[in-house]
Amino acid sequence: MNTVEEKWGMKPNVRLAIQLAKRDVPALVYDAVNLEGVAMTLPEVQTILEGITVGGHKISDQNMALNQAKTWTFIFERISKNQFVFNKEIILAVHKIAADENTLEWGKFRSGFVSITGSDHEPPAPQDLDAKWEEIEALVNAQHDIYDRAMTAFLQLARNQFFWDVNKRTGRFMMNGILLSCGYPIINVPAKHQQEFNTLMLDFYSSNNMEKMKLFLRSCLNEKIIRNFQMDLDV
Repeated sequence: MNTVEEKWGMKPNVRLAIQLAKRDVPALVYDAVNLEGVAMTLPEVQTILEGITVGGHKISDQNMALNQAKTWTFIFERISKNQFVFNKEIILAVHKIAADENTLEWGKFRSGFVSITGSDHEPPAPQDLDAKWEEIEALVNAQHDIYDRAMTAFLQLARNQFFWDVNKRTGRFMMNGILLSCGYPIINVPAKHQQEFNTLMLDFYSSNNMEKMKLFLRSCLNEKIIRNFQMDLDV
């Protein structure tokens, strides 16, 4: 499968991509939980990830943060064994960790109907999810540029709501797993851009036009990190 990055001319470097992502796990968890409306500070997240309970936060919210970190560990381990691929087995395994105790079911496609708050888009019926998955898997794998492939995965997983909950988080994990496994830096949506992210996602849900969301997601990449991958760094 092609792993070309066409916009910036970055060169794949799995070791560097993993190293940078591992360094940023506390910040990644902080941004993820805040995007879900859970107001935590970075020091609070760091404390929780060190195994210490933080006062003033629900146990479910602290579990959300821990689940995020555990899912990153799972992805790093899979990539180290060259076992991360975009398929149903992996997404179910990712969801099983990311959504543990946070939704009705985890590690399996939903068994009922769902809606998306603020959107009139209707996700597929539960009996249609397997066929929809095959359709999306083919669409993702057809993308030539690695970032288009990864972003398409996230956006279509979020729009089709394969699970009762934790769809966007699972989609972002799959997006970044695709990037890391091919040696490219991850896309992290900063919590400070929550309003823009939510507004663009609602527009996308209605239209299924991915272009504005792709522009936004690309803008989340740090220019200095991009430059690192434009060079031949021996790390």
